[in-house]
Amino acid sequence: MNLLRKGMSLLSIGLRTQYPAYSGTPTQALIRRAAPITDFLAGSNIQATSVLSRTMASLAQMHKTGPHIKKRKSRNPLNGNPFAKGVILKTLIRKPKKPNSANRKCVLVRLSSGREMIAYVPGIGHNLQEHNIVLVRVGRVKDCPGVKLKCVRGKFDLPHVIKQKV
Repeated sequence: MNLLRKGMSLLSIGLRTQYPAYSGTPTQALIRRAAPITDFLAGSNIQATSVLSRTMASLAQMHKTGPHIKKRKSRNPLNGNPFAKGVILKTLIRKPKKPNSANRKCVLVRLSSGREMIAYVPGIGHNLQEHNIVLVRVGRVKDCPGVKLKCVRGKFDLPHVIKQKV
């Protein structure tokens, strides 16, 4: 039988059932577990490095350390800030996802943090061009993938929406 395969069966089934040297109480088997495979692999050229398995934490240890809480990365594109100032690098027209068809007016903005992101320009009409300064806020456009910011109208170089004449 393959030595590795036999070694795996010894660990998975339990050392006492397969190997006669491990008879006795379970605590004695755990004490003897420090050198289980060295005499088993004595005749072969395989080295026993890290075959021992880790033991579970006891209830007392778990009580001491407390619950394991994962730290989740913030999904906020502005690292927790509500607004950011940015310079426009390029004006873009984005096509929305499947059921929608109107073109979305967007701008590529270099934020004060140094990141370059795409921001949506809300409302009808704008006069933005390269080197204009805008204030952006967090707010994604659902039907445009990758657009996670919106420009704030009426701040810096982006004026309020002009009322339509009927």
